[in-house]
Formats: sequence, C-alpha cells, structure tokens
Amino acid sequence: MPQIHHALTPDALTMIDTIARTGSFAGAARELGKVPSALTYSVRQLEEALDVLLFDRRSRQARFTAAGEELLNEGRRLLAETAAVANRVKRAAQGWETQLSIAVDDAVSRVTVYELCEAFYALNPQGLASGGATGSGGPGTRLRLRTEVLAGTWEALVSGQADLAIGVGMHSPPPGVAMEPLGEVNFVFAVSPQHVLAAAKEPISDVELLRCRAVAVADTAQHLSPLTVNLLPGQDVLTVSSMAAKVEALLRGMGCGYLPEPLVREHLRSGRLVQKKTLRPNTAARLGYAWRCGQGRRERASLGLGLQWWLQQLAVSTTRQALLERQSS
Repeated sequence: MPQIHHALTPDALTMIDTIARTGSFAGAARELGKVPSALTYSVRQLEEALDVLLFDRRSRQARFTAAGEELLNEGRRLLAETAAVANRVKRAAQGWETQLSIAVDDAVSRVTVYELCEAFYALNPQGLASGGATGSGGPGTRLRLRTEVLAGTWEALVSGQADLAIGVGMHSPPPGVAMEPLGEVNFVFAVSPQHVLAAAKEPISDVELLRCRAVAVADTAQHLSPLTVNLLPGQDVLTVSSMAAKVEALLRGMGCGYLPEPLVREHLRSGRLVQKKTLRPNTAARLGYAWRCGQGRRERASLGLGLQWWLQQLAVSTTRQALLERQSS
C-alpha cells in the first residue's frame, strides 16, 4: 500500500480537482492528456493509499463520496497554498517584501490610506501570476495596517513593529530611520451646542476650561513616554481610544476638546459642533512620515519594492494633502 504522504501529491490533487470541474473521468482524462484507464488506475491507487472510497461507483457520473468531497476541498486549499508559496518565493527574489507593516496615526485620513492600499493591490509586477492564488491581485506583499496615536506611531516604527509610519510628529529621527514632512493640520476647539461652553464669551480662559471635562484620545505608546496635549493639570478627563470616539463624545456633550479641523469640518458646518476661541492658540501640528532604512541604507533603491512604492506615492503633494484633509464625517 503506497504511503499517504507519497500519494497526496500536487498531481493527485490536481487530478481530483479536474474530475470535479469536468464532471467525468473521461473529460478529466482528455484535459490531463491521459487515457481513461490510466486515470481510473490513478484514482484507485489514491483510494488504496487513503483506505477510503472517493467516488460512488453506482453512478455513471463522477459523483464524490463524503470522503471525496473532503479531499476535493482540502486539496484545492493545499494547491492554492502551494501556488502562494511559489509566488512568495518569486516575489522575494524580485525584491518584493513578504509583509509590509504600516503604522498610521489616527489623525490621518483613512479614506486616502485605503485608496492607496487599493492602488497597491492593483499592481501587477512582471513575472508574477496574475491574481495570485487567492485572486486578490497585486504583488502579493501582505499589508498590515495598524492605527496608533501620538507617540505610539513613533514607537511602532522604532521598535520594529512597523516598516513605515504615516503621521509622526516632526523631530530629529533616531539612527536607522529616515523622515520626510507630510504637512500641517490645524486643530480647533469644539463643543456640542448644548455644552455649557457653547454660550461662553470668547476667548475662553484656562480657568473656565478647568471647570469642564476634557475628552482625550489615549496615546498608544507602551514604552515611550506618552504624550498629553492641551490638557490642564487637575482637569477632569474622559479618555477614549480613537478620534472617532472623541468626536462621538463631543457630539453627545460629554466634554470639550481639540480636534483636527478636517475631521470635524462637516460637523461645524452643520452646527452639530460649535468652534470656540480660547486663550490657547489653535495650533497646527506638523506631521511627517518615516521609515526604517537601516544604518547606511538611506538610498531608497536599497529598500524593498513595496516600501519604495509607498514612498513614491507619499512624495506626491496631492497624496500628502489628501492624507491630512480628506476625512469622513
């Protein structure tokens, strides 16, 4: 009796798949370039190796038994995984990363990030199987997106958890990291129309702000010192996990706070939120994008092809502007 691991070859799994697609042994034999008797013999060898019946011999058509259906489904999965491995090996030889991790600050436009992902998946590098094993298209590099806040965006990059960070604060990068400016985003102070500060005289002082609860997004840094922005000592704070949650809390009148103007632009236009002037100036945050390049490897030609593509997109001014301006309400 043939050993199972010798019997379950890619050729055997392809044979089962072909029989299922053509609906008969004769049709499968024609497609595979075999005589029907040779195909029948191969099926019987496979059944002997597995010690199961794969086909119902009472039917003139190629009707699978329950065991045959299981082998068909699992075999197709194994064939797809084998093709995916072959493509990953070819991509690695051509310079495409197996995985590319991108940390995106929560203030950056998700709409634009996903459009960039779509464009990346639409790539069809020469020499790679179109659509890949999963039919997803693209160069096959697995993208891993992670949302970070404040110092957490930097931490993801410098700790090696991300290859590219979009929306980091602009300051001198550490060794092995390169950085370029993304642009500036204006922050505004906003409250619900029902909030007590909505009717307050402007500019609002820190003394008045201290009486009211602030809403803040938690810094995602675990090891770097977390940042706090525009919070007063002793002020009551509602801490949430994302910018979207902060907007929701403000809309419900649960507190006050500073937010990127593009993020709340539509809420301000519709009157769902009210912008108020404070004695603290509404500052603009200077953001950048940074990537790990290794010591002495600042030349982009030495980077993986996937990261090179993303850096090419970020070098376009309209892309950088969209990342800061295009926010969904």
